[in-house]
Amino acid sequence: MAIEVTASHFSVMVKGAAQVFSAGPPLVEHATGEQLTKEELGGWEVATRAGTVDNAVDTEDEALEQVRRFLSYLPSHVWELPPVIAATDDPHRRDVALRDAVPTTRRPVDTRAVIRSICDEGSVFEIGARCGRAVVATLARLDGRPCAVLGTDGRFDGAGFSVEASQKLTRFVDFADTFHLPVVYLVDNPGVMIGLAAEQAGTLRAGCRALSAVHETRIPWASVLVRRCFGVGGATHRNEARHSLRVAWPSGSWGSLPLEGGVEAAYKRIIEAAPDPEAARAELHARLQAVRSPFRTAEGFGVEDIIDPADTRSVLCRWIRTAYHTLAADGAKPSGRTFRP
Repeated sequence: MAIEVTASHFSVMVKGAAQVFSAGPPLVEHATGEQLTKEELGGWEVATRAGTVDNAVDTEDEALEQVRRFLSYLPSHVWELPPVIAATDDPHRRDVALRDAVPTTRRPVDTRAVIRSICDEGSVFEIGARCGRAVVATLARLDGRPCAVLGTDGRFDGAGFSVEASQKLTRFVDFADTFHLPVVYLVDNPGVMIGLAAEQAGTLRAGCRALSAVHETRIPWASVLVRRCFGVGGATHRNEARHSLRVAWPSGSWGSLPLEGGVEAAYKRIIEAAPDPEAARAELHARLQAVRSPFRTAEGFGVEDIIDPADTRSVLCRWIRTAYHTLAADGAKPSGRTFRP
């Protein structure tokens, strides 16, 4: 049944050979008048964009290989911890190219390249790349230890959280919590989507649900503030009551609102009442730019450290060893709540 596919922790389909839908073409035509083929109604392009199915491949052999690979990160059941394998990649490996990973222009960060750099070589397995595309959700290993790695893709919605992106984040965090997978989140998020279409879609409720999912987790969580961390979306990056780490790259920038547009929203009356509105706006920008410096945040213990991006892997490999010690000390047991498909 189609519902079993959507209720599963992971699903994969073969392009051109599999379709998923609530009702087939004859019933759809009778009920709605739409004349569609099975592929048009529930083929891989429709199903993976909608999030009904996670991944799509070209052959059955590839599908079975993806299932095997997916299961390789997980314990046999929820009363066990994920399986640790012998590390084949140096946990102290540095990548100086990460110092230039954040563009100085408005171009997006290549989050997938960053994830591949910091994780064990060849260990990254992405889930649901075509749905909620502002969120990047992957399984990977750090020093042989399985983890869930989250990031954002600024090519879609500027990395803002839409309803679909929020739902994807919620489901992936629930999944990680179910199977005791520590989470690494590379934070570059301007907040939830704004505008009329976003309000009509109920984006705030979906974003709040994602925030709740993060703060309900019991698993260790590491946040690396790569660039932007604003608003509700920016707040969705760790449960501070659990074993956690919060570090930043020097390129990190955060606050309630981005300065671009935020100053006009928060200080509209002051700017309009000033003898020279442009000078007032520039002065506010300069003052607030200094406040949002990551170095000031580190001085106030808002982050544990500001790190050289080249050392991100070694920092996270050291952290995940402590994370697994914490998991072992707590004992593996069910999360106490049901998985949200």
